[in-house]
Parts: sequence; C-alpha cells; structure tokens
Amino acid sequence: MIHAEISIYPMATRTTSVSFYIAKALESIRGIDDVRYYLTAMGTILESDCIDRINEAVAKMIEVVHNLGIARVEAVVKIDSRRDRDGSMEDKIASVMRYVDAD
Repeated sequence: MIHAEISIYPMATRTTSVSFYIAKALESIRGIDDVRYYLTAMGTILESDCIDRINEAVAKMIEVVHNLGIARVEAVVKIDSRRDRDGSMEDKIASVMRYVDAD
C-alpha cells in the first residue's frame, strides 16, 4: 500500500486563503481509479496500491491550480510505500491511537 501526503501552496494569490484552490484540486482527483484521499488541516493524504496513480493525482492537483490562473504552485509530497503488509489510512491511525493514554 502506498500513502502520500501532499500540501499545495498557490503562490501570489489575491488573499491569504487557499481553500478554493485546495477544493478544486480535490475535485480533480475524484475520478482517478484506485485513489482514496483524506483532507487534513495541513494537507491531503492519498492512498493507492499503485505509485502511478499517486503520481497522477499529484500532477492533476498541481495542474488544476495552475489552470485557475496561478503561475507558481509549490507542492510538498511525502510518500510511504510499504510492501510487507496492506494497511489503510485508518489502520495506520488506529495503530497509533491504541497507545494514546494506554498506561
């Protein structure tokens, strides 16, 4: 399973808010087969069995922001590719949470 976190930063927008651009970036990846996503306050988690689908999603997200009139887009992508076992985004969170407040 492959998990990636992408944070997109549209540069030189008219306001400090980027919500509109992030929403449009998320809309652009809805139709990609085998990609799930989860929006967080600081980025978006992507999940797929295929690195090519992750790369496709990243490229689409950046391109849609450019197509909205933003000449410069910065993106930070972090990838976790794991082959020894299958685990979803939810599984990874549950693995950590079992230790929270466990005395």
